[in-house]
Amino acid sequence: MKQRRLGSGGPEVGAIGLGCMSFGGSASGLTDDRTSFSAMDQAWEMGITHFDTANVYGPLASEQVMGKWIADRGHRPRIATKASIQRNPEHPVNNDPAYLEKELNGSLQRLGVEYVDLFYIHRREQAVPIADVAGFMGRMIEKGKIGGWGLSEISPTTLRRAHAETPVRAVQNEYSLWTRQPELGLLQECGRLGVAFVAFSPLARGVFGRDIINPKDEDFGPFRAEMPRFHPENWRKNKKQAAKLHALAEELCVPAPVLALAWILAQGDHIIPIPGSRTADHIGDWDAADGIEMTGDLLDRIEAILPVGWAWGDRYSAGQSRAPERYC
Repeated sequence: MKQRRLGSGGPEVGAIGLGCMSFGGSASGLTDDRTSFSAMDQAWEMGITHFDTANVYGPLASEQVMGKWIADRGHRPRIATKASIQRNPEHPVNNDPAYLEKELNGSLQRLGVEYVDLFYIHRREQAVPIADVAGFMGRMIEKGKIGGWGLSEISPTTLRRAHAETPVRAVQNEYSLWTRQPELGLLQECGRLGVAFVAFSPLARGVFGRDIINPKDEDFGPFRAEMPRFHPENWRKNKKQAAKLHALAEELCVPAPVLALAWILAQGDHIIPIPGSRTADHIGDWDAADGIEMTGDLLDRIEAILPVGWAWGDRYSAGQSRAPERYC
């Protein structure tokens, strides 16, 4: 697999990373260690070397199974984990440095490693000055607990302020052919500052998987069910439009996820998509996405069938939208 740098001064990683939320067994259906091990084996064999997890995936389960896999296989991927989301309705996001360090220590223990390559604040708590968070992250770098730090679901202005205090290695926001808000300044700001942009949900929550996801499937899960884009009145239109990308992929004799990932990779050399799956066979569907030649003509064809803003409905429900920063 081709390599991309995980931020200025960061390590080189496979152009495609692995999102490990599904190994927690809560958002996308139940799983087990054997299935998760097989999925990570498949990713590793394909040259995927950047694994992204978080303390709330499960909760704790994703980090735990990754730690078991690392100990059993002897592989050492470039690990990113996150903290700050709490299961507390009155205080859902916590950026207090003492809390973050406690959670980081717990993550290191579950993963069975002395440091992680990247540690994110999973969401920004507006009551805590971003300079305080950046200063804390700088101290964690000095202690050798993290290689670098990042932010998730933030605005360009937050990135600029944070980066000025302690250089940021990566920003992780949702980005795909149906969620293109980062094009309104965040992708560009990351490029200017030498910050990697890590694109989560690059296959549009399963819309651009091997087959278009079905909201009636048992594994669809309550998290996606809340999203307005999957509500019946919007989903009928979204499914019809998404089917056009699947048809184009079939015409090109490539799986739809390969085409969707290749489109993201073509948007900038600093972008690293991290699709996720519970199973090895679906991860295998991503193979060779970094080798597709995205010509100007092909990009124009994709833009014609899925123009920016094509998706009906917001990407998050009102409840899910409380923590991500909106900047436009």
